[in-house]
Amino acid sequence: MKEIEFIRTALFVPGNRPDRVDKAVTTAADAVIIDLEDAVPHALKAETRPLVRDKLLQHADHNIMVRVNGLDTEFFDADLDELALKELCHIIIPKIERPAHLREANRRLTEIEEKIGIPLGSISIIALIESALGVENAFRIVSEKTEPDRLFTIAFGSADFALDMGIEITKSGEEIAYPRARLALACRAAQIKPPLDTPFMIDLNDNEALEADAKRAKQFGFQGKLCIHPRQVEICNRVFSPTKEEIEYAQKVVRAFGEAESSGTAAIQVEGKFVDYPVVERSRRILRIAKLIN
Repeated sequence: MKEIEFIRTALFVPGNRPDRVDKAVTTAADAVIIDLEDAVPHALKAETRPLVRDKLLQHADHNIMVRVNGLDTEFFDADLDELALKELCHIIIPKIERPAHLREANRRLTEIEEKIGIPLGSISIIALIESALGVENAFRIVSEKTEPDRLFTIAFGSADFALDMGIEITKSGEEIAYPRARLALACRAAQIKPPLDTPFMIDLNDNEALEADAKRAKQFGFQGKLCIHPRQVEICNRVFSPTKEEIEYAQKVVRAFGEAESSGTAAIQVEGKFVDYPVVERSRRILRIAKLIN
């Protein structure tokens, strides 16, 4: 299992369907999320854990995460005890609402890492924000510094957020513009990796709506999107990847600015567009992303 630097797509699969895990790792998704929370009935959680553990070991060379059950559930401790392995890419913890939740998760993970003899901090956390309180506390959550450092990034869960708020999610997504903006701003202000966007669940057959939804998330500053069907992966990968034209223009900008800067100029035009330091840094960021995903 390699360390993930950038996630465009993370594909959910039910933990009690190991056959789907085998299929998911053959897709182009940057990561696979085995779900032990909403996708698994309460009565089946205990018998599902060994299945998930087997898949983590079987597919150790892939980027596999596990969404465990919430900190306040009777299942959380058992989930960690059985599934906190060195082969685990990240652990996704649902319903994170305050910094204390991260501190408690870190305490439990540290205990387990010490017990099984792996480096402290090996298992990082993606905190799922899916309530009004979680959104309100977003910056406090992402600014929480644990020892060792645990937080990879946060992800937005709009279904539970909508339930909490008593609203309905629409294809146009105006009702979730505020939480999206707040989560993306919180990550940037805390200088952690950009967040992952909520799955698009309204109409799995409407590819145009999915693409539009992914583009909105990208515009807010998300690095990628959670997916609930393999068909969504290709579209989201494309949206969150720099285009060929963007890469070529970024290369021109970096090259031209380097030449100009060496001659004492820090503001130029490239193909009629104004270029200064912020534009150059954005171009460098595009090239870094392109390198990570290729």
